[in-house]
Amino acid sequence: MTTTASPARSQAAATTTIPTSMQAIAFVAKERAELVDWAFDPSPLTAGEISGRTLSTLASPGTELNGYIAERTQPSLSGYAAVFEIDRVGAEARDRSGNFNVGDRVFCMGAHASRQRCLANDAVRVPTGMDPAVAVFCRLMGVSWSTLVTTTARPPDRVLITGLGPVGNLAAQIFTAAGYEVTAVDPVAGRRVLAQSLGLADVRESVPADQAALGGAIQLAVECSGHERAVIDCCKVAAKRGEVVLVGVPWKKRCDASAFDVLHAVFHRYVVLRSGWEWEVPRHARDFTVGSIQGDLAGALRWLKEGRVKVEGLASRVQPAQAQEVWQDLLNQRGAPTAVFDWAG
Repeated sequence: MTTTASPARSQAAATTTIPTSMQAIAFVAKERAELVDWAFDPSPLTAGEISGRTLSTLASPGTELNGYIAERTQPSLSGYAAVFEIDRVGAEARDRSGNFNVGDRVFCMGAHASRQRCLANDAVRVPTGMDPAVAVFCRLMGVSWSTLVTTTARPPDRVLITGLGPVGNLAAQIFTAAGYEVTAVDPVAGRRVLAQSLGLADVRESVPADQAALGGAIQLAVECSGHERAVIDCCKVAAKRGEVVLVGVPWKKRCDASAFDVLHAVFHRYVVLRSGWEWEVPRHARDFTVGSIQGDLAGALRWLKEGRVKVEGLASRVQPAQAQEVWQDLLNQRGAPTAVFDWAG
């Protein structure tokens, strides 16, 4: 069935001047980020598209940071998570809760740019009154939310989180909010202090070798550091047939651990060692499947709005023109764990 655009929507779309360029953060060379003018597609929207001005974008200290340090011969747009305010709406643009309208605020997996354009069914409605700089964190929450959807562990099982960067910190909060008994580990004192300030009760410097010191065997270990030694530690304290999920990306070799150490622990503890690839969950809900990326993002936004997950101290709020400074700070682990770019100003 064809949906006719409302008069208010049509008028707003007709009177909005659509730019042919936008400001964007681009990686222009190895370890060089700049705010540049970038072409924007001003063509008429398809029936299922939405577009608008960006309010906030979130830097990824993992995937994007590794793009920042890569060799390149031409500029490349950077981006991971964005919240924007709609100013153009396709005739059939809607999500599961109804039609999108001019003025609605939505989340998308967009670029660090002053404008966004995406399919409406790839956007998630931001709760009314929610700070866009908080809403963008739903993207990092979604990484470990896929593990929550797919794990066989059930509350109040014991869960171990290793690595308290933004993804690990949020993972620890998510599993705590879901009713699990969570132990979080990171060797960096500042990360432990931040985790405790956000409400995590059991935060430690290292993984004890003895299961009894953890209150019993771990049914699920979510490894968020990408460090080989942490994987081995997780396997050693896992319950028999417990899961160890590799969420942190092993970007480089970090130690001289032997594969034998992993194999020995997996074999003798019957460990289920698996990838934490978030896209194991489908993008959209489907029959005969549990969970979806879009559903996870909507749930994450709701928990952020309700305060079940907190982000105070996880990011500095910066201007897009500070991009090079931001990425250098993330590269050298200075300041806040990540950054939110404010495009509304």
